[in-house]
Amino acid sequence: MSATAVQLNIQEDHVMIDNGIVQLTLSNPGGTVIGIRYGGIDNLVELHNQELNGGFWDLNWSETGSQRTRGKFDTIEGTSIRVVVENEEQVELSFTRLWDPSLQGKHAPLNIDKRFIVLRGCTGFYSYAIFEHLEGMPAFNLNTTRIAFMLSKDKFHYMAIADNRQRYMPHPDDRFPGRGQELAYPEAVLLVNPLEPEFKGEVDDKYQYSMENKDNQVHGWICSDPPVGFWQITPSTEFRTGGPFKQDLTSHVNPTTLAIFVTSHYAGPDLVVRFEAGEIWKKVFGPVFIYLNSVADEKNALSLWDNAKEQMNIQVQSWPYNFPDSKDFLRSDQRGTITGRLLVQDRYISKENIPSNGAYVGLAPPGDVGSWQRECKGYQFWTTADEAGYFSIKNIRAGDYNLYSSVPGFIGDYRYDGAITITAGCVIDTGDLLYEPPRDGPTLWEIGVPDRSAAEFYVPDPNPQYINKLYVNHPDRFRQYGLWERYADLYPDEDLVYTVGVSDFKKDWFFAQVTRKIGENTYKGTTWKIKFKLNNIAQSGTYKLRLALASAHNAELQVRVNDAEANPPLFSSRAIGGDNAIARHGIHGLYWLFNVDVQSNELLQGDNTIYLTQAKNSSPFQGIMYDYIRLEGPPSTSSTSKIR
Repeated sequence: MSATAVQLNIQEDHVMIDNGIVQLTLSNPGGTVIGIRYGGIDNLVELHNQELNGGFWDLNWSETGSQRTRGKFDTIEGTSIRVVVENEEQVELSFTRLWDPSLQGKHAPLNIDKRFIVLRGCTGFYSYAIFEHLEGMPAFNLNTTRIAFMLSKDKFHYMAIADNRQRYMPHPDDRFPGRGQELAYPEAVLLVNPLEPEFKGEVDDKYQYSMENKDNQVHGWICSDPPVGFWQITPSTEFRTGGPFKQDLTSHVNPTTLAIFVTSHYAGPDLVVRFEAGEIWKKVFGPVFIYLNSVADEKNALSLWDNAKEQMNIQVQSWPYNFPDSKDFLRSDQRGTITGRLLVQDRYISKENIPSNGAYVGLAPPGDVGSWQRECKGYQFWTTADEAGYFSIKNIRAGDYNLYSSVPGFIGDYRYDGAITITAGCVIDTGDLLYEPPRDGPTLWEIGVPDRSAAEFYVPDPNPQYINKLYVNHPDRFRQYGLWERYADLYPDEDLVYTVGVSDFKKDWFFAQVTRKIGENTYKGTTWKIKFKLNNIAQSGTYKLRLALASAHNAELQVRVNDAEANPPLFSSRAIGGDNAIARHGIHGLYWLFNVDVQSNELLQGDNTIYLTQAKNSSPFQGIMYDYIRLEGPPSTSSTSKIR
């Protein structure tokens, strides 16, 4: 028996699309999802919250010149509806809002076209949006845009975002005063009197469920009675900003599920999209797929997660989709392919070129080395190189790009010098590419692993008063609340001292160099010491201190060598960073690399000390996370130490 034909029913205040499996209801002409009927549940979305209800596209924007990452919230209510496709196989609806100059200051100056698609026989629906800034439109900042779904509070209690990150969740009412106690920032709440006693004493914080773009492909919720799953599947990362390591929210208490396309989370103001007056820009966000599934037996409800992962793989293999009816969404025959091989040349490690096994290789709009992590207007296309360093990126939108790479195990970023122009149907083979990571001389000593993350360093146990049970004995133990406060507990009087050859960075290097609390709302900067011995000093020449940072938030890193009071310091980063990764339980934000020259006459034969000072001191979340530190000798230096 063939699947039921897709039916469209347009009423004065709502529209309904029904394929016999899913019934989707949207407001007319607003384009807000006000009903999803599936699997014996009349409506999967919540309509009784005090503020946000149903499913909706939204954005946050601010006037040009603002340095803040938050501004005015807008749920993007459409002002007109258009039937794009209507037949037995597919219905596609467009809800548009064109820029109205009379509403300047009230709406973001954009033309916005929100689309919803229901296919015959499909257990779910698709949504995408086209944003456009035209000549004649004023300047503004786009801080955030996303599609969000507020699910039924009575039905959805189990959340899953990864195989090892899923659990029964507290009730949203547990966050309200009387049941929850707000902590250092409003997103973090200690549950003191929850509806379910099992959650008492836990911290609920949406940032504990963040995920990197490269891993954020499927997440959602499970209802046990009846056993139904609601999943947000993102088959491509091309329309997200900031590259593969950019982190963002997924699902969290309310119950909420999100597909985020633009935010400053874990990056700061650099990821705010800033438009000049009259700047011409257009971008397609999505489509994302809202997948619904069910099983007959409540005992098997948690198997819905495995089925959702299978469906995610199907959607990824189907990308780019062939059914969206928009000239702005390019199909596979309008896209191109690039292949090649990336090798690494570091003569202090190997005389032979080294295959870039596991390297992240991507195309992003033209820019400087490493600019892709701050890029927020165009499209990005990434893959990983195989064991031999070969890579292939398919289905790239036509346009001009640079080719970039980040290679695990090596500091810095690679950029291919030549411009890459992708045209419809093209297949470009770059041949062998060679990355020469920063290196002047042999490694005298090193701390950490160059992987753009502080995960390998010492992450303390949380304060027992601030536990999320999911992350007890978990690989992502860094996601516990309040770990920054543990630094002062471990180092109550003196700051961290690391002795090369004796200390173990996995145990003795705290994951974040944060401020020390010395009074109520009073903090001071911290100075860490690296002690090491040099048996021989070059009579002349320059040593090189490489400092790769995994995160920086309102920080200033100062470096001194053998003189703790040197003024000015040998090096200062000045004020850098706004990624807030420390407060948001991320083990990294934006990546920074500083190369500090140390002259031979500044070093001593025998004992030496490098002083690393984080000088900013006005909040508990200020500080840096190191990725990797290395001291190199001058090029002529020989080293008997292990060279990585």
